[in-house]
Amino acid sequence: MAYSTKADILEQLDEDILIQLTDDDDLGTVDDDMVTRAIADADALIDSYCGTRYGVPLSSTPDIIRACSVDLAICNLYARRRGVPEDRKQRCAERVSFLKDIATGKATLGSAAPAPSSDGGPEATTAKSDRKFSMGRDSDSSTGTLDNY
Repeated sequence: MAYSTKADILEQLDEDILIQLTDDDDLGTVDDDMVTRAIADADALIDSYCGTRYGVPLSSTPDIIRACSVDLAICNLYARRRGVPEDRKQRCAERVSFLKDIATGKATLGSAAPAPSSDGGPEATTAKSDRKFSMGRDSDSSTGTLDNY
């Protein structure tokens, strides 16, 4: 599932500009495949950052992720046709910076980051009752497991 749609992009760009950015065959229409590809590339970048802390693809799309997807997709479309305008470059840089903050834990997606899952591997504990070996005698006068060696 994509984090944004062509309709989301058209909220920020005139259709004429979107046609200029995608119409390689001079048909006078938006090339939907090109838009879908730009969104997929943006979403892959988003997943690469968010995947360090969240399961991706995200099951629901927070508004901030939709906004990131739209801005990054628009930058992708501009980059393939002509230079990216300065205001768009700045927005994309801000979005990537935000995604980096998500990856490092400085920002969240509006909900608590998922708790680290146990993979079933060994875990360290400090509780005395969890000890497998002991040195010397316990208070109940029993022999420690290493005392016989």
